[in-house]
Amino acid sequence: MGIISEMLSYPFMVRALIGGLLVSLCASLLGVSLVLKRYSMIGDGLSHVSFGSLSIALAAGWSPLKVSIPVVVLAAFFLLRITEHGKVKSDAAIAMIVTSLTTGMTTDVSSYMFGSILAMSREDVQFAAVLSMVVLGLYLFCYNKVFAVTFDESFAKATGVNVSLYNVLIAVLTAITIVIGMRMMGAMLISSLIIFPALTSMRVFKSFLGVVIASGI
Repeated sequence: MGIISEMLSYPFMVRALIGGLLVSLCASLLGVSLVLKRYSMIGDGLSHVSFGSLSIALAAGWSPLKVSIPVVVLAAFFLLRITEHGKVKSDAAIAMIVTSLTTGMTTDVSSYMFGSILAMSREDVQFAAVLSMVVLGLYLFCYNKVFAVTFDESFAKATGVNVSLYNVLIAVLTAITIVIGMRMMGAMLISSLIIFPALTSMRVFKSFLGVVIASGI
């Protein structure tokens, strides 16, 4: 306990702990719907887009988060448009986005490529706190609608659920989670934080609620 108390006496360690827990919670919860909807590789695709935009922002002297978040959100929205109104499957669309938006971006930003949880700033933690409240609110107050959209969009539409709205909302929250999570895990590993908690929970639990709770834990 003495070692833990000593570690938490440093502000950067407290930020790392709180930020890491919040980002992990968001990624795990959103990952359940993404995996079941066959969007499991969206984390990998959008992380490459985010890395490219972060590289450009840093090279130009702009704020990385303020530039990267809108770019990745637009990429996520564009991905949804392709898969909803075209004949391209989700995995292929993700590959298209990665190829088209990251070609030629070779700026070396090692801190975002590999991540450093101890480098999380106060702004990062604040973003993560707001994001986690929104994600938790989505699953607490709109659970039935998220469930319907995840498993059967046709049924959800028949019951009056605005499927497009929830798809966009999940995509936008995922995009923001990826941008913030890259600070913690880097572009190389952020997708695993989305995929593996959901897949592991599915091996133990069979109900959607059980998987969501287990992933969050």
